[in-house]
Amino acid sequence: MTDLTAEQTQALIARLTTLADDDLLLSHRDAEWTGHAPILEEDIALANIAQDELGHAMGWLELRKTLDGSDPDVLAFRRGPEQFCNSALTELPKSDWAFTMVRQYLFDAWEALWQDAAKASPYGPLAQAAALALREKRFHLQHTAIWVERLALGTPESERRTREALNAVWPYALGLFEPLDGERAGIDAGLLPDPTQVKARWLPLVTTHFERCGMTPPNAEPVARGTHTEHLAPLLTEFQDVNRQYAEVTVW
Repeated sequence: MTDLTAEQTQALIARLTTLADDDLLLSHRDAEWTGHAPILEEDIALANIAQDELGHAMGWLELRKTLDGSDPDVLAFRRGPEQFCNSALTELPKSDWAFTMVRQYLFDAWEALWQDAAKASPYGPLAQAAALALREKRFHLQHTAIWVERLALGTPESERRTREALNAVWPYALGLFEPLDGERAGIDAGLLPDPTQVKARWLPLVTTHFERCGMTPPNAEPVARGTHTEHLAPLLTEFQDVNRQYAEVTVW
């Protein structure tokens, strides 16, 4: 499928931008653990996951470029907080190791299921990009699922921290499934996965995993996707610092 209506194009742009923003910010948060992870092997592993997330973000922005001619670097480094479309989940500070693993697990489960559905899209470029990202995302999901279990069934201290992380993160994770403005045209045409259908697969997957770990997710309302926290602006200040300092440089 190559002939898109204006509404379908805008739906794709909206979702691609959101995917990229989530991956950009989570990549940054994960990278903050470099040199600080609990064991050397995990220092390397999470740095690799952060690099993968950054690569996925670039892929989504490059795909958006084919639709509207936008510059991926400008979108990543020159937008302000009010222009970012990410879930608040991905902008929250890294906190402790349990928080990082619980957040990453819930996000990985969402994104893996979304990508699994998107690889069947009749829009070839999206299907190809989703299939490519899914290869790495499955490893991310497996890795973080193991860590959640390890922490939840470990010491009383690690169990407490994991439970607190789940209670804190859960409402933000539910916000991943909030519909995007203008996305319905892409969903109705079969170009984009329906978030409600993705949630129907995600909820039993993650709930069952936490129950195996002796935990139950809280009964909570989702934090709406358009909601940002006070943490986004300082994150972007750090993330965009070099590019903005040398804005006149055109070749690196």
